[in-house]
Amino acid sequence: MPSPARGLAVVALALAVLALIVGPAAPAALADGSESAAPLVIGHRGASAYRPEHTLASYELAARMGADYIEPDLVTTSDGVLVARHEPEIGGTTDVGRHPEFAERRTTKTIDGVEYSGWFTEDFTLAELKKLRATERIPATRQENTIWNGRFEIPTFAEVLDLRERLSDELGREVGIYPETKHPTYFASIGKPLEPALVDQLDDAGLNHSGAPVFVQSFETTNLRKLDDELKVPLVQLLSAQGAPADLVAAGDSRTYADLITPTGLADIATYAAGIGPDKNMVVASNADQTLGAPTSLVADAHAVDLLVHPYTFRNENQFLPANLRSAGSPADYGDVFAEYAAFFAAGVDGVFADNPDTALAAVRGMNT
Repeated sequence: MPSPARGLAVVALALAVLALIVGPAAPAALADGSESAAPLVIGHRGASAYRPEHTLASYELAARMGADYIEPDLVTTSDGVLVARHEPEIGGTTDVGRHPEFAERRTTKTIDGVEYSGWFTEDFTLAELKKLRATERIPATRQENTIWNGRFEIPTFAEVLDLRERLSDELGREVGIYPETKHPTYFASIGKPLEPALVDQLDDAGLNHSGAPVFVQSFETTNLRKLDDELKVPLVQLLSAQGAPADLVAAGDSRTYADLITPTGLADIATYAAGIGPDKNMVVASNADQTLGAPTSLVADAHAVDLLVHPYTFRNENQFLPANLRSAGSPADYGDVFAEYAAFFAAGVDGVFADNPDTALAAVRGMNT
């Protein structure tokens, strides 16, 4: 019987050959008959539909599938090392609960007004985190991913950058990096700001220059404004469909995300960012019955002030799709995600965050067929 390692190598080789055969996505036709660059495909937390998220295996698979960018969410350790986790709380994405030596680290914290109980990266050194292994975050939906539980470490941002460089050389194309700073106001409040290490590591990797394959994103505004003075790469303002940026709340500023997507708000974002990353429901609304609705004006409004639009998150499973695009079967079965992509491409988005980068790329390549 072939070893698991050999099996992975065969799969990786097949994906690499497929990417060479298919080639880059074709330009997208605009309504006036001209062409623009095809929408970017951003591997959301890697290829997180197929491997536990924020692991080197997930990022590598996304790149080999052809994703233009891989997306690490960044938090920090107690000794100031940036690591890739969706949240500082790691009880749901690692096996930390199976380590009796860390049982007393379990605690409750309030982060950006929300109470969390569990284990937090800022309470561990990097050496301690390296004893842990990643697990699937939504095992009921992605049961097949659970076979990979316990096989992968928590990667540092430096390791992700090294992987990006290696894969760019191997694949003969630039694999982009799209890091997100997670809860920057919270981390700054405990004396562990994320941004200095982020800037230093992009500098060290030779990626802090105009034209580098990098976007830096955040749901907060203050840190992006500051990073605009330190980074030469484009910044992206993430937007939630509800609530307000944590930094504005902490400062007593009454503006919400809804205020940020008005023409005035978008014009302000354009003074420090090159794009927005909205919840996809802000781009194509859902009807009252949760079926796919009509596009909003957000793409046109953003493009009017030269902002790119990269909505999140596209997933193949029924439970994440509009009601009229779901297939018969369980919430974990796949629905008609190609119809969803078609609606967003018709709305004019410039890129998509996708858990299934291969599906997203197939949708991009099928735009003009």
